[in-house]
Amino acid sequence: MATAGYRLTAALAVLVVAGTTATGWQGAHRTDDAARSVAHVSAAPLVAPSVAPSAASPATGPAAERATAPAAPSPSPNTASGTAAAAAGGTPVVSAWARQFCPRAATACVDLTDRLTWLQSGGRISYGPVRIEPGPPSTANATPLGTFRVEWKAGPDYISNEYHEPMPWAVFFAPGGVAFHGGSLTTTSHGCVHLDLASARYYHDHLPIGAEVVVF
Repeated sequence: MATAGYRLTAALAVLVVAGTTATGWQGAHRTDDAARSVAHVSAAPLVAPSVAPSAASPATGPAAERATAPAAPSPSPNTASGTAAAAAGGTPVVSAWARQFCPRAATACVDLTDRLTWLQSGGRISYGPVRIEPGPPSTANATPLGTFRVEWKAGPDYISNEYHEPMPWAVFFAPGGVAFHGGSLTTTSHGCVHLDLASARYYHDHLPIGAEVVVF
C-alpha cells in the first residue's frame, strides 16, 4: 500500500514538472517573438517629416545676400575745381592744377579756366580766391595769357577812355589797358578782369607797382 502511494506521488511530480517546462517554453517563445518585433521596428530607417517652406520665412544663401546687399554709394562730385564749387553755390576752391601754373614769385594769379583770382605771398594764398569775369576767349577781347607786372593804378572814379565805362579801383598790368577793376560778374569784359567791388579795392590797396601778375 505504501508502495502504491509512493508511485502516485512520483507520477504527480512528473506531471507538475512537465507542465512547468511546457509553460516556460511557451513564455520563452513569446519573448523571442517580441524581441524580433522590436528589432524589426528599430531597423526601419527613420525619415524626418518634410516641412514646406513658409512664405514669410526670410530667404538665405547667396541669392539672399545679393538681394539684401546695400547699394554702392553714388560718387561724390569733384569740388576741387573752382568752377564746380561756384556752380554749387559754395566757396571757390583753387584746384591743384591751378596751383601748379602760378609760380611762387607771382603776387596775383588769374585762372581763366575756373574764372578765379587770388593774391599770394611766397606761394601761400593771402586773399581769395574770388570769382572773376574775363574777356571772352578766342576773340579780340580775350584776356591775354602770360606773366605781367602792375604798371599803374587808378582810383574809384576812373572811366575808360576807350569804352567810356566805369573802371573803379583799376590796377593796370598788361598792354592795351588791361586791368583788374570792379565790374559785372555775369557780363564779359573787353579784356580786363572784372572783380566784385570789395575785391577790386583790396587788389588796388595791396598790389604794389611792379608786382608780378600771372594769367593762365
